[in-house]
Amino acid sequence: MTTTSPTRRKTGLALFWAVTFTTSWACWLVAILLGGSPLSPPTAIPYLLGGFGPVVGAIVLRVRRARRREDAPAHAVSSRPGVRWLWVVPLLALASATVVAAAYLADALGGPAPSLTAGKDLITTLGGPVPFVVGMLIGGPLAEEPGWRGTAYPRLRASMGRLQAGLLLGVVWAVWHLPLFFVAGTVQSSFGLVSWSGLLFTLSVVPMALLTCYAYERAGVVASIAVHFGVNTTVALLTATAPMTQALVLAVQLVVVLGLLGRAPQRSSSTADFRPARAAR
Repeated sequence: MTTTSPTRRKTGLALFWAVTFTTSWACWLVAILLGGSPLSPPTAIPYLLGGFGPVVGAIVLRVRRARRREDAPAHAVSSRPGVRWLWVVPLLALASATVVAAAYLADALGGPAPSLTAGKDLITTLGGPVPFVVGMLIGGPLAEEPGWRGTAYPRLRASMGRLQAGLLLGVVWAVWHLPLFFVAGTVQSSFGLVSWSGLLFTLSVVPMALLTCYAYERAGVVASIAVHFGVNTTVALLTATAPMTQALVLAVQLVVVLGLLGRAPQRSSSTADFRPARAAR
């Protein structure tokens, strides 16, 4: 096995960005041109495939790394079952709690009251609790986390601290979502790109990225999937999409994650940390 040079790390990230954005944006462009609901054929096919762009990027990098017989990045965290998985449930609960707290805080400040009515309607529309959970798990967490956190984040951490890496990844992640504002029937299109809701959605991706990156460092991709799933599902169930609620979700998550990062021990972010990590995948 060979270690990975700084140049190869950079080309690896560039390849990941290129494959991820090309795959997702090309599929979503087709969905935009087709029109119609993103949950009904034929639009549903390119719409759903576009969400897997980060996984496609991750697969391409894993295949290339295997062919070059390179070790995993030093900051890669193994997702094999173990004591680390004890973090998964608390992190899932914390992720959901940030949305619940923000929703009730918005209510206390004169905003819309939390309601499960629309959430129940959504569950019924999707065919029941099981299809709803499966859909929420696949459409976002499973389609994205192996790429964003499992592949890009460890490579960013090779040359910068966790806060800087999380912020940069958050900005890239926010840009990646932009075509969804033009796919009719998506949550983003209902917000509108040039609106307070659209702006708040875009900004909220950054603290969400920090939170999922923190989860990844605790227990790998499984934990980042749990956090992503917890936030998305709670937002959908409570319909926490009003501008005031969105702003408070953003604020609460930012405060929580900065508190977590402040308490977590900081590993060196020098290039020397990018050493063999055979236990990581």
